[in-house]
Amino acid sequence: MIQSARREPALRTARRNGQDGFVETYKQYYPRLFAYIYARVGNTHQSEDIVSDVFERVYLKLDSLRDPDALATWLFTIARNAIVTHVRKHSRETVVDHDVMIELSPATASVESEVMHREDLASVARAVRTFSQREQDIISLKFDAELMNAQIATVMGLTEQNVRVIIFRTIRKLRKIMAAQRTA
Repeated sequence: MIQSARREPALRTARRNGQDGFVETYKQYYPRLFAYIYARVGNTHQSEDIVSDVFERVYLKLDSLRDPDALATWLFTIARNAIVTHVRKHSRETVVDHDVMIELSPATASVESEVMHREDLASVARAVRTFSQREQDIISLKFDAELMNAQIATVMGLTEQNVRVIIFRTIRKLRKIMAAQRTA
């Protein structure tokens, strides 16, 4: 994983160079924000809309960020709040976006292995949706957004130790669910 210090300079550049620096920040964080939001929402178009809302808020409030080193935490806190707002506005519809599942599949895989891969991804996604909202958020921030535990702790308002324990227990729970599905 790339250290956050190597990803943060874009904000300093954004403040110095205006729009060009913001574009660099957008390019650096868009894939991670999209992955995090998509994992929570499950729909490409809605995820794109939410990411756009997040970057609009960031652009408008760029000067309010006191610590440029906290850019990732700030972005994902805004994203998390945007997801909460989205979920409140929309029903608990969960739709698997097959276009994204296809993009995630290995390009050189045989048809059979691709189908198996998609089924595995869908199975993991279903299992994760059975976890508490907090567990889902933490897992998504860890693996979709690729945040470090300290950053997740800040976004979630928890201690870093608590985040580590939740990740460990949630992954253990996921492994048990997946093992039970394979034996069934």
